[in-house]
Amino acid sequence: MPPFIYRITKYDPADRDEHGSYIGAEDSTSDHGPVEAAYLQAIAAFAEDTGIDHLDIREPGISSLAHFGLEPAVDGHGLAGLFPPDLSGFHDGAEVPVSLGLELVRVMLRGNGAWCRLAVEDKFDVQVGWDQYVYVSSDKRCERAVARTRALNLFPERLEASLYDADSDEPGVQRPADEDFWARLRWTIAMRHAAILEEGYLHNASRWHRLTEDTLDAVRARLTPRAQLTVWPDLSTDVDAVLASLPDEGPVEFVWEDENGALSSTMADESDYKELAARVAGARAATALSLTLDERHPLFTAVLPDSDGVLRARWRTEPTPSDRNWAFLKTLHRGQICTGTVTEIASFGVTFVDIGGFTAMINIPELSWRRFDHPSDVVSVGQEISAEILDVDLVGERVSLSLKALQEDPMPQFTQQVGQITNGVVTKLVRSEPSSVSKTERTASKAWCTFPSWQKDM
Repeated sequence: MPPFIYRITKYDPADRDEHGSYIGAEDSTSDHGPVEAAYLQAIAAFAEDTGIDHLDIREPGISSLAHFGLEPAVDGHGLAGLFPPDLSGFHDGAEVPVSLGLELVRVMLRGNGAWCRLAVEDKFDVQVGWDQYVYVSSDKRCERAVARTRALNLFPERLEASLYDADSDEPGVQRPADEDFWARLRWTIAMRHAAILEEGYLHNASRWHRLTEDTLDAVRARLTPRAQLTVWPDLSTDVDAVLASLPDEGPVEFVWEDENGALSSTMADESDYKELAARVAGARAATALSLTLDERHPLFTAVLPDSDGVLRARWRTEPTPSDRNWAFLKTLHRGQICTGTVTEIASFGVTFVDIGGFTAMINIPELSWRRFDHPSDVVSVGQEISAEILDVDLVGERVSLSLKALQEDPMPQFTQQVGQITNGVVTKLVRSEPSSVSKTERTASKAWCTFPSWQKDM
C-alpha cells in the first residue's frame, strides 16, 4: 500500500463523537449530482498529482445487496455500457484508463452492484467504502490534490492505514493453476474422479465447464485471466435422484447440463424446488452443492497465475485436503531426510508412513539390504523411523521413501573380495540354466552361492 493515505468524505470530521462515529446531519445517501461529481474530481486530482494515466482492476465482484443513492437502483450490476454483456475486460488485473476507472468509482458510489479496487502497484490505490467513504493512497503527498478536495467541499483526512488495506488480509497460500495443477486435473479426469470445473471470474460470479480429456485444453484456453478455479466430481445422469435428494430446508447451488450440453447453475431453497424441477426438465445431468462450508467438498482449487507464472490475484479459498497435500508436498524434495511413524503394513507388503499429516509409502525393495520374509521383520506399526525421500509426485500426490538409503550398502565389502579364495556352505540349489547361458555366467552364479555371509546377512 502506498504510504500517503487519505480518507475522502462528505462528512465533516468535527461532527464525530469520541468513538469516531458520525453524528452530524449529513445523510449517508446522496444524489448523483454535485456531491458525486466532487468525489470524481477529487480522485482525478490525486491521480494527476501521482502522475498516472491508467489503473488496474483488482478483486472485482458483483452483487445487488447494497444501494446508497437517492435514485432507484439499476438492474443488474451497473456496468452496462462500460463492458460487454459477458463482462469481458472486467477482471482482476485488467488495465483501464483513468477515465474508465472514474466511471467504476461512480458505479460504486451509487451502490449499483459492482465493486473493485483500482490500483497501480506501489504507486496508487482507490477504494470505495461504506457510506461513500473513499480511500485514496499515493506514493506522493499530493498536496495540490488535497487542496483541490477541500475546495470541492469534501474532507480529506490523512490516515496511517486504510480500512481496506490489501496487505491486512489473513495470510494464506493459494494454489496456482500451474502445469502441475493441470497435470493433476487431467489425471483425475482420466481416473473419473473429476469432470466439473467452476470458473470464478468475479466475486459472486461463476461459469461452469464439464470436462473431458479431449476438451480440457480448449476450456483452459478461454478461462478469464486470474480466475479462481474449483474442481468438482462429475454430474449425475440421474437428475430425478438429485432432485429427490435436495435438503428439506436451506439453500443449495443446483448445477445442471441441458439437452444442448450447456451448463447452468442457480441458488434454490425448499420454496423453489417445484419451479426448479420444471426448469431443469430434460436436463442430461445435474448435481446439488451445499452452500454450507462444512458440507461443501470440492476436490481441489487453484487460481490462474499471470503469463509470467506469478500468482498476483488475492482470491482465497478454504483449502481442500488435496490443496493441503499440495502445499506440504511443495516443501519436500528428493534426497531429503524425513521422520515419520509407521501407520500400516499392507497385505501386499507396502509400508505406509505418516510424515506430518501426509501418508508416504515404502516399497519392499527399499526397506533393507538384508534378506527378510515380511516387512514386519524390519518395521512395526507405531514405530518412528527416518527415511530418505526417493520421489515426490505432485500429480498422483504420492511420496516414495527408502529406509535402506540410510543404511550402509553391503555390496562394496563384497566387491573388495573379488579374486580372493574363501570357503562356504552351500545353502541353496537352483535349477540349471538354459543351454543358452554361457559357461562363464553359470560359473559366476555358482560362485555367488559360496558366500555364506551374504546369504546370512541378506
